[in-house]
Amino acid sequence: MLTVTEAAAEAITALTGQENGQDGGGLRFAMHSQQGDSPQLAVSVAPEPESGDKVLGADGGPKVYLEPEAAALLDDKVLDVQQDETGEVAFAVLPQAQPQPGS
Repeated sequence: MLTVTEAAAEAITALTGQENGQDGGGLRFAMHSQQGDSPQLAVSVAPEPESGDKVLGADGGPKVYLEPEAAALLDDKVLDVQQDETGEVAFAVLPQAQPQPGS
């Protein structure tokens, strides 16, 4: 299952509050297109999940809506935010850390 970092959760809360003028909604991931072997994800702010979406997040907290194909693609990933040199924040999908043998 996709893991959402605390920083990403805060960014989702800020973003959904800005977009809707109120708390609510969530960040939605859907498959956009596939070019060759690299799947492309579309990310948007949605007021509610679409039919069939997997919903991550607790009541009153930030929500992530995953279209079924996107959910399968992101199943073993971590959603985080990264800041560039200009201070812009962008979401990043990263691989989950693998446990080290013997730990």
